[in-house]
Amino acid sequence: MNNLAHDHLVQAYTRKSHEFELFMNWVADFISNHPDLNQPGNEIIHSSKRRLKDKEHLREKLSRKAISGDNIDIENFFNKITDFSGVRIIHLFQEQFSHIDAIIRSRIESEDWVLHERPKAYTWDPESAAYFRKFDLNVEEKPTSYTSVHYVVRPRQKSPISCEIQVRTLFEEIWGEVDHKINYPHPTESITCREQIKVLSKLVGAGSRLLDSIQRAHENR
Repeated sequence: MNNLAHDHLVQAYTRKSHEFELFMNWVADFISNHPDLNQPGNEIIHSSKRRLKDKEHLREKLSRKAISGDNIDIENFFNKITDFSGVRIIHLFQEQFSHIDAIIRSRIESEDWVLHERPKAYTWDPESAAYFRKFDLNVEEKPTSYTSVHYVVRPRQKSPISCEIQVRTLFEEIWGEVDHKINYPHPTESITCREQIKVLSKLVGAGSRLLDSIQRAHENR
């Protein structure tokens, strides 16, 4: 695909960016401000973030997909690219994930949102993979040390507008921010950095389990 075709697709996204932003804000506000997740003294949500896809990052993504042979045109553009808008929900304890998942599912069951595909849990950690398999998720164990659960929702079945919801612990968010800074959009060439990021992921996994242990001890005191 040439640059002119990429320009055409980026312009199509730009024309709909306002709609993406409106839906993104609706999704973010519904989850992050939901009363069941914000009960005083028992808050589930630590924090949340939201973002619209940067146009230059979109161009780079289209170029990568073209190089890999993935044909994207105006007919399939909004179906194949699903991260134009994104909401990140951050919580402290892994066991809190079940509450967030339930709130998202309630919106889908009421048909206010529609799933683009079955949600996915990405993790390198076999213990986390076993935990996520308790839910209606496709679980992928990745060698990249990345851990996060992804949902893609739309306001209705045939809508071109979508929003990616990422749910992860605060420890996982720290790892993700460091990795994103060093490895995105181009992976670092430093072997030392790559090895240190792997070590950080192990610390994150141990820290998440320690937090859950502390929480259980606190609840059983």
